[in-house]
Amino acid sequence: MRMAVLCAPESWYFRDLARAAADDYALTPFSFTQLTANLEVQERPEISVDATDLQAFPAVLVRTMPPGSLEQVIFRMNALARLQSRGVLVVNPPRSVEIAVDKHLTCALLQEAGLRVPPTIVCQTFDEAMQGFCQLGGDVVIKPLYGGEGRGIMRVSDEAVAWRTFKTLIQLRAIIYQQPFLPHHGYDLRLFVLGDQIFAMRRRHPHDWRTNISRGAIAEPADLDEDLVNVARRATGLVGAMMAGVDILPAQDGQHYVLEVNAVPGWKALSRTLQLDIARLVLEHISQLASKR
Repeated sequence: MRMAVLCAPESWYFRDLARAAADDYALTPFSFTQLTANLEVQERPEISVDATDLQAFPAVLVRTMPPGSLEQVIFRMNALARLQSRGVLVVNPPRSVEIAVDKHLTCALLQEAGLRVPPTIVCQTFDEAMQGFCQLGGDVVIKPLYGGEGRGIMRVSDEAVAWRTFKTLIQLRAIIYQQPFLPHHGYDLRLFVLGDQIFAMRRRHPHDWRTNISRGAIAEPADLDEDLVNVARRATGLVGAMMAGVDILPAQDGQHYVLEVNAVPGWKALSRTLQLDIARLVLEHISQLASKR
């Protein structure tokens, strides 16, 4: 089966996919920055990269979401939506990527559906940010609205530090996204949802409240009960993803909070921890989905 992969060709993930593909899948890497659209231009495909027609591929796997201007991001998502409307299987669908990359929208959809998320205040002014800091107990986690792997996340429990932090963010024209710091047991759970399959690991950090593997957390296999499995499946379905990484925090108050749903989930630590060829499973899952279209 032929498959286009939107990625950085030199990335570990494309190399892992190419290894797992063996002789069963023909993978071609493409860059988001090279996407081109044509409307009623003869002898040119509607959506292409370097004159290669992306409609010629049964499936397109989105393996990255590079930063760009608002215009660039909107164009890229719309181009993927055009491919999807032409019958190409896009994994994950562009709308699910748009939802999942926006932490506020994801949390709002999860909460509306009855899933537990941390109390959250999202605002654009300094006064609202300081009021939110107090309302959330004066010990908050501030996150970029977009982004992952723990980049740009900070914990603030001092009013003077909050004052300086919010002033800086406002000057940068950033959206301020804050949640209360939830005391936990030193770990969170990453559930990798792939169709009907769910793979889980515990991410434990003995020296940092942040549990991202990229920040030095230790990955361990995790057993899941049916409630957590259902939460992960519902969260994935709510953002419209075909595969997702769902982060769940078991807090000291006895509750489990959904922190994030990632529509471009990594599996490097998961594969190593569970001794599973996740890349091969991803390719097989996409192949199965494409065969049903």
